[in-house]
Amino acid sequence: MDDLKITRFRPLKQVLVHDVFDTGFNGWMVIMPNFCNEGFEQSPSIVSKDQWPPCMLSTATFRYPGSHGSMSGQYSLKISTRAVSSPYAGMPAPGSMGHGIKRVSFWGRPDLLQFETWFAYTAEQDLCDGEGPLPGLHENSVRCFGFGFDLQQRGGKRHFAGVRYLNAVDGRPVRKWQMIWPWAKDDKSWAYDTEGDWCVKGVDPFWFGKRHPDGRHEGFIDVPDGGQELCYNETDCKLNWQYFRLLVDVKKYEYLEMQCQDKVFDLGRHPIYGTDPYARIEGLMNPLAWVETDAPRRSFLYLDSVVVSQE
Repeated sequence: MDDLKITRFRPLKQVLVHDVFDTGFNGWMVIMPNFCNEGFEQSPSIVSKDQWPPCMLSTATFRYPGSHGSMSGQYSLKISTRAVSSPYAGMPAPGSMGHGIKRVSFWGRPDLLQFETWFAYTAEQDLCDGEGPLPGLHENSVRCFGFGFDLQQRGGKRHFAGVRYLNAVDGRPVRKWQMIWPWAKDDKSWAYDTEGDWCVKGVDPFWFGKRHPDGRHEGFIDVPDGGQELCYNETDCKLNWQYFRLLVDVKKYEYLEMQCQDKVFDLGRHPIYGTDPYARIEGLMNPLAWVETDAPRRSFLYLDSVVVSQE
């Protein structure tokens, strides 16, 4: 069965991870605060992570149809937000984002690294509002979701490589892909004009980096020709599983290409930003995924399965 299930992917020569969440968590968990100060206290930061919901194994249960199940089984990995949100141009509200991460390490010195998944996304089926057609469709409640890597090869810099689908900004549909590339002017700007925050420019772009009302984010740039309408069915309780792939060069640290559904995007060998290495994490190769809500209602990202491969 595993051989049949992997045929839905396009892995590179060496498959490092083939996680089918019908069999369990497979090592994926929420990103937690760093409890590394005296008294097991968090590192002080302007951004709070202690309200992020945990990852769940989910049958995708909804009010009307009951359990949806996964793409080919019962369980998927559910990454969710709480029912809180800030305006897009503000800091992320505590609980407005959810993250899933798998903590693994590099094996050898590959040239290429690839992340693949089958995913679905939706808002919570909890209310109807608005007027006109489909008043219960809350697609614009989902602000964004994304996939990528936190990387630090032995003797090298730390790199965050990834893309996000910017779905909506303050209720306005945007529907385009953006890739991680920090363009904030300095560390202070990266931390929302805060002096002395532990996070430096380029690290954790999911929740750091100023945002602008027009959809710009100082941690991301637009993917060339990156507009795409994804499949979001007629109500919030209907899931459509969709394919995603991101390929990066980890020898030169460049973006190569990404794919969603049947559309392939040439990322033009755009460089992947590197920061000074962090202590005690040499060999880091963590795949990750995240979702953010754009409204005071929960948003969900479901991963049926994930493949990470290299060559």
